[in-house]
Amino acid sequence: MDDTRIWTAGLVVIGDEILSGRTPDRNVAQIGLWLNLQGIRLAEVRIVADDMAAIGEAVTALKARHDYLFTTGGIGPTHDDITVEAIAAALGLEVVIHPRARAVLEEYYATRGGLTEARLRMARVPAGAELIENRMSGAPGIRLGNIFILAGVPHIAAQMIDALTGTLEGGRPLLSTVIGCWVPESEVAELLRETERGHAGCQIGSYPFFREGKVGANFVIRSTEQELLDRCAEALVTALGEESYQAVIGGI
Repeated sequence: MDDTRIWTAGLVVIGDEILSGRTPDRNVAQIGLWLNLQGIRLAEVRIVADDMAAIGEAVTALKARHDYLFTTGGIGPTHDDITVEAIAAALGLEVVIHPRARAVLEEYYATRGGLTEARLRMARVPAGAELIENRMSGAPGIRLGNIFILAGVPHIAAQMIDALTGTLEGGRPLLSTVIGCWVPESEVAELLRETERGHAGCQIGSYPFFREGKVGANFVIRSTEQELLDRCAEALVTALGEESYQAVIGGI
C-alpha cells in the first residue's frame, strides 16, 4: 500500500429515474464510505440519463481523471439497460456474452423460469471484461480494467462492492472526527480558517443546521493521521471555548 499517494475514484450514476426524482440515490453514500475504507477518495460524481452518448462521455471523462471509475445502474434485463453497450462503444470494444456470467444466470434461473433472452442480457460485457460476484441476485457486476460496472439497486450494489473489498490498491483511509457547537458558522468562520491553517494535514468542513429554534453547526475534521486529527480537534475545542462557545465532542 502506498501511504503517501492520494488515490481517487469517480462515480457515474446512471438512470432517468434518479434524475426525475422518482427514485432517491443511495449508492453515492455507500460507495463513498466503502471507498474510504479502501484508502480511496470518491472525488467526483455525475448523474446521467439512460442515453448512450451521455454515459459514454461521462465514463470517458472520469476514467481519465481518476484511478478508478465506478458506474451504477443500467445493467439489467430491459431495453433501457444500455450501460454495457455505452461503455463498450466509448472504448471501442465489442459487446459479448461472458460464458461464466451465462453459466451463473442459468444456474440461478433454473428454478425461476429459466434463462430467457431478456435475462441473458445480464450476461453481456464489453470484450475482455471480468466479473464481479453478486451473491444476491445472480447477475454479476463487471470489471474492465479500472472501470467497475455495478447494479443500480443499492442492496445489490452493496454485495458487489463487498466482493471487491481488499482487492483495490489505495492509500491511507481518511479519518474524521466531529465537533458540534450552537453557533452561527459565520461567527466562527475566521476561527475555523485559522485552526485549519495551523494544522497541516487536516481539513475542516463546516455544516450548519437549524434545530430547536436555534442555529448551530457541526465541524468535521479530516486527516489521514490520527495524531494530527486529535491535535486539530483539541485546538478547535480550545479555540471555541476561548470565544465562550461550548463544543460538543461527537457533534450535535
